[in-house]
Amino acid sequence: MADHDVEKIVQCITKESQTGSIGDGKIFISNIEDVLRIRTGERGEKAV
Repeated sequence: MADHDVEKIVQCITKESQTGSIGDGKIFISNIEDVLRIRTGERGEKAV
């Protein structure tokens, strides 16, 4: 996902999920430095 898509995605999730009641949940936004597909050993974009 591109950085410029983050706010649009957050707004969409919030719009569809927000009830105003306890338990609506939280959205955590963080950077992921790397990814490894264990089965194949692929890293980075190829592993996604």
